Amino acid sequence: MDTSVLVLNANFEPIHVCNIKRALGLILADKASMITNGRGTLFTIREAFPIPSVIRLQRMVHRPRNFVSLSRKEIFRRDNYTCQYCGRTSGVLTIDHIYPRHLGGETSWKNLATACSVCNHQKGGRTLWEASMKLLRNPQPPPQSAIYIFGRHLTENQEWRPFLEGW
Repeated sequence: MDTSVLVLNANFEPIHVCNIKRALGLILADKASMITNGRGTLFTIREAFPIPSVIRLQRMVHRPRNFVSLSRKEIFRRDNYTCQYCGRTSGVLTIDHIYPRHLGGETSWKNLATACSVCNHQKGGRTLWEASMKLLRNPQPPPQSAIYIFGRHLTENQEWRPFLEGW
């Protein structure tokens, strides 16, 4: 019952991910309809219900667009769990302030990068120029697209891809 279900707005815009229990509750209350059945069937004593993979709300819900908030997990995800100085993907990864905080560097998407512990120690509290180091790629905020926001669920839910790619 904890499997993910993609919730689409009335205009087919992806807006949320919920569990099967919540999705079936919306369908039974006639607040949503099932678009894709990719999970099989749920049997009760009296009835059998198809388990949804994608549902669509009957009415349009006006809500702010989804965005990626700045967090440790999202920085690792943006940088593909790779050290932005040496390219190493194994070992202990940390978050590095490119322009150090004690020199006035802020905590923002453009000033944070994933670093392995060796590179982070080597750079220390210095700037890139002082430490004679270079970034493999300049940090940018992640895309605010549906494929990025809900993409972490795509490994087990490939049937969602057509609904995510257009947004």
